[in-house]
Formats: sequence, C-alpha cells, structure tokens
Amino acid sequence: MKPLEIGSGFAIIQPLFLLLLLLIPILAWLKGKQGGAAAVIYSSTSLLRSFGQMRKSRAGAFLTALSYLGLASLIIGLSRPQWGTSRTETQASGIDIMLAIDVSRSMLAEDFTIGVKRANRLEAVKQVTQKFIDGRPNDRIGIVAFSGRPYLVSPPTLDHDWLAQNLDRIRIGMVEDGTAIGSAIASTANRFKNKDAKSKLIVLLTDGDNNAGRVSPQTAAEAAGALGIKIYTIGAGTNGIVPFPLRDGFGNITYANVMMKFGEEGLKKIASISRGEYFRATDTQSLKDVFNKIDKLEKTTIETKLYRNYRDLFPWFLAIGFCLLVIPLVLEQSIWRRSP
Repeated sequence: MKPLEIGSGFAIIQPLFLLLLLLIPILAWLKGKQGGAAAVIYSSTSLLRSFGQMRKSRAGAFLTALSYLGLASLIIGLSRPQWGTSRTETQASGIDIMLAIDVSRSMLAEDFTIGVKRANRLEAVKQVTQKFIDGRPNDRIGIVAFSGRPYLVSPPTLDHDWLAQNLDRIRIGMVEDGTAIGSAIASTANRFKNKDAKSKLIVLLTDGDNNAGRVSPQTAAEAAGALGIKIYTIGAGTNGIVPFPLRDGFGNITYANVMMKFGEEGLKKIASISRGEYFRATDTQSLKDVFNKIDKLEKTTIETKLYRNYRDLFPWFLAIGFCLLVIPLVLEQSIWRRSP
C-alpha cells in the first residue's frame, strides 16, 4: 500500500493498521458496561443497593487508561511510522513544437464564435492556441505567422508567459497579403535547434491555398520530413459563403457575404509527406477538438523519481506500548493491590 504522508517529514508505511485504533473505544465501552472486578464478594447484593451504583476508583481508571494507551502505542508501532526527509525530481522529455499561423486577409472572415459573440478566424485561433500552450508546460513552443511571407513571432521557448504576450500581438496586415505556405514551412523548420528533443512537430493552420512565396509546400514538407519533423495541418474556416467585414468610404465597417473556397488536397499532401495528419476545423468547437487530438497524439514523457531518507520509529512505539501495558500489572500487584 502507498505510504501515508502526514505533514513534513512524517510518514506511515502501513496505514491500514491504524484502523485497529477503532477497537479501543469499543473495548472501553464493553469494559465500562461490564464494570470492574469486585474487591469483596457478597452472597447477595441486596444489602448494598441502598448505597447506589458503585464507582470505579481513581486508581482503577488510571490503570485502565495506561492499558489503552499502551495498546494504542503498539498499534501505531505496527503501522511503521517513519521520520525523515523526501525529495522528488521530475524529468520531462519534452517535445519541440512550432505553430505556423496564417494571418492573411481572409482570416478576417467571421465564421467563428467566442462564447456567444461572432469572431473572426484569427481571434478564435489565438484563443484556442493559447489553451493548447497552457496545457503543455514542459514543451518548447514557438510561433511563426505568415501571409505573403513568414515572420518569426517567437522561437521555441519554455517561457510560456512571454510566448502568450507575443501570441496576443499577432495582427492581420503586418506584412504583405498572400498565403505563402511553403515559405512558412521552410522558415518554421529552420527554427528547430534543440537536438535532444524527443520529437519535433509543426502545427500549420491556414484557411487557403498556397499563392505566394518561392518554395512549394510539397518541397518544404519533404525537407521537413527528412529532418524528422512531422507536420499537422489544420484547414480552418467554412468552405462557402461567409460574412466578411469591409470598410466604406467613411471608415465604417459593413459586412458582405463572400464566397471563400478552400482546397484540402494540398494540406493533406503536406501532412502525408511529413508523416503527420490533416484536420478540418469549420467552427470554434471543432478547432478545439483538433487541438485536443494533437495534444493526445503527441504526449510528453514525464519521469518522477522519489528519494526518501527516513528512520523507522516503530521500535520506540513498541517499547512504549509494552511498558504502558506492564506498568498496570506491576502496580496492581504492589501499591494498588486489591484486598482479597
């Protein structure tokens, strides 16, 4: 059975024995109900009824208490109490993860929701990505954003608070528009520097086809696969008519229903080449489900080692218990010996 830790430095190795302590109040109740042994035997108790119920002497109560304390000490000794120190070491075999997030203008389409409020694709992606990062504290995670070209948001890091700040700063329109998927994969793969990582993977999220950059997505995926980097691709957004924000001549935001087509074959091929997987996310909930699936597919190995330096205390409790049981016997036969 697992040892029972009590406070700092104290442990019980066999805590089940402590259940025997429950027998002591039962024994005390049975003994009290039975009453003490008579000092003088009468042929009839009728002569003593007028004196009321007999009370146990103070000496008898003291001896009984010593016996119960001795029994309790023996039981505690059987449970093997220990005193000392313990130290826990945790070693995490983490995973290096790079998130490649599309920030092209099409990510402004508002076919996602946050709570009950309609949100654009990038806002939903940032929220779900943050929860994914929070759930992997032992992994080095970095971010590359891309549209017409990629740019580094954060290299792989364990400082996830700093990573969250940089994730929040991602905006649409920071570089020229377009969707350079191949360049994004090549730039992201180049950011893996930790040779001791258990595994390396890219989570690529986009809502369109490659239409910019000098590197084809398939060529970049083959190079990443040769380096042992798996790519999980996520196709985000509705394939069809979506509400899209537009500004009029006075700077006011109006909405138009815009047809947006999405080609899945390219993302499926990228995932297949790099031994990853392709996922489709058409709303906020399905996007959460995708990240949960990736989280389960790529688990970090955590090894916990416990170092204990404890000293057994059970000999002391056994010795005290035997002494407390012997003392009443000695006293009953000496200074508190009952008259025959």
